[in-house]
Amino acid sequence: MKKHNFSAGPCILPEEVLQKASEAVINFNNDNLSLIEISHRSKPFVDVIENARSLALELLGLQNKGYKALFLHGGASSQFLMTAYNLLNKKAAYLNTGTWSSKAIKEAKLFGELNEVASSIDKNFNYIPKNYKIPSDADYFHCTSNNTIYGTQMKSFPETTVPMICDMSSDIFSRQLDFSQFDLIYAGAQKNMGPAGTTLVIIKEDILGKVERVIPSMLNYQTHIEKDSMFNTPAVFPIYVSMLTLEWLKDLGGIDFIESVNKQKSALLYNEIDRNPLFKGLVEEDDRSHMNATFTLTNKDLKEKFDFMWQEANINGLHGHRSVGGYRASMYNALPLYSVQALVDVMQELERKA
Repeated sequence: MKKHNFSAGPCILPEEVLQKASEAVINFNNDNLSLIEISHRSKPFVDVIENARSLALELLGLQNKGYKALFLHGGASSQFLMTAYNLLNKKAAYLNTGTWSSKAIKEAKLFGELNEVASSIDKNFNYIPKNYKIPSDADYFHCTSNNTIYGTQMKSFPETTVPMICDMSSDIFSRQLDFSQFDLIYAGAQKNMGPAGTTLVIIKEDILGKVERVIPSMLNYQTHIEKDSMFNTPAVFPIYVSMLTLEWLKDLGGIDFIESVNKQKSALLYNEIDRNPLFKGLVEEDDRSHMNATFTLTNKDLKEKFDFMWQEANINGLHGHRSVGGYRASMYNALPLYSVQALVDVMQELERKA
């Protein structure tokens, strides 16, 4: 029996996606060649990447609205650099809500003035700052929609006259938003789409070409748009698995459907955390993430017993990040509701035995 996988990333993937992907590694399209052996410029793979890019825009409701979808190398960490390289001319505004936004800020400082409009570092990033002001003369505003490590999530986004950039690595395709409010979205595949190795970038073309510096070809969004994500050899297997996952999501009913499931999963777990006297949540209630629930034991003497119980229950990936401690249950799109119930059952059993 497959384990209940609460790993923060690489993420759990749908069973049918894993099955199709494994078959493609042996024999893709019944051509007696592996997916990872064929030319990335062959028609079979060009069809894959075009379908993946199209599905991404379709699911986000951004088709025919001036956006392009790219699959690039380097993870979200490269996007910390690329966004600033391509968009920061004089000054940018950043919201600091955790480790990844802190790293994005570090890269942006290499290219111009940086205005950190707000930060939640004072409480170890256990909340999302509110009521901050974004300078009207900023080249763009950057935020992180979901903070995997700390378990916080932005439930709303500010109204601003400057372009809005969002790192959605850990909650993209998990909830319905007005995605047209963002001028650039990026997300590493390994949270909600596929295996590590590719990064989805959704970019509104009209924000490009406004910086004064010369941008190296490999780091220039315009280069990758003009070459349809084929400027260099793309990550064939991760893109294929991402395409399969997007097809799976579309067949289920799209983002609206999966959002309702994700709310059920997070409500089930958070209700138990709040009800059970042996557990407590680590972040402010209004800012709790539907993707990553962080919590801890109220009695640390029970840690050894609890760890043994959840591992015996076939549960994987529950330990919290080293900078936070405690536990973290990552409930990405493909995690079934019964896996969350399995965890809740263990929490209730611990209460009975304590």
